[in-house]
Amino acid sequence: MISFIVPAFNEERYLGATLAAIHAAAREAGEPYEIVVANDASTDATARIAEEGGARVVSVEKRQIAATRNAGARASAGEILIFVDADTRIDAAVLRAALGALRSGAVGGGAGVRLDEAPRWAHVVTAALLMSFRWLRLAAGCFVYCTRKAFDAVGGFDETYFGAEELVISRSLGRLGRFVVLREAVMTSARKVHGRSAWEIFKITARLALRGRRGVRRREGMEFWYGERL
Repeated sequence: MISFIVPAFNEERYLGATLAAIHAAAREAGEPYEIVVANDASTDATARIAEEGGARVVSVEKRQIAATRNAGARASAGEILIFVDADTRIDAAVLRAALGALRSGAVGGGAGVRLDEAPRWAHVVTAALLMSFRWLRLAAGCFVYCTRKAFDAVGGFDETYFGAEELVISRSLGRLGRFVVLREAVMTSARKVHGRSAWEIFKITARLALRGRRGVRRREGMEFWYGERL
């Protein structure tokens, strides 16, 4: 069985479409599945939308993405884990490709990413970033898949990180076995670039890069990820 794990904090705007896309993809692929929404201290209608959308809701009070993803994984029952962000839509093509990679011996991987309703510069930057991710065998955080056996073997997402935890687990899984970044893509929202210029996004990214590993282990300065939704 496949366990789709969706971490969510105040995701009432996007969650319904995300769950509908998961249901459609899994049914088209003809695979048994479950959806677990790890509801991390939401104050909006996230939990209700998750339940109405056919997901099992796990309440989490972490406000840390790695810990929230791990809580969802612990509550799931599948031998295949697919982590999908609450503002991300998958389809049957990317699901079949992920399953094909796992069934041919891969331990995990990621996928391509397309931005929904984004300015042209954001598409260009995303394409360049994903090219480097594929070369380095790193998964973008909005879609990460792996076997439960591999997930348990690496200890899940590293909860000492407040950001870049998807890159850390990509490296860990890659040391364990074959890590496949798919050509097939998911569609995710461009909300992080809305209201921000290309220069602002560059400064945020550069500041995070300069902080290095020590930086992503602290919540301070991570408002881009943990601040109020735009």
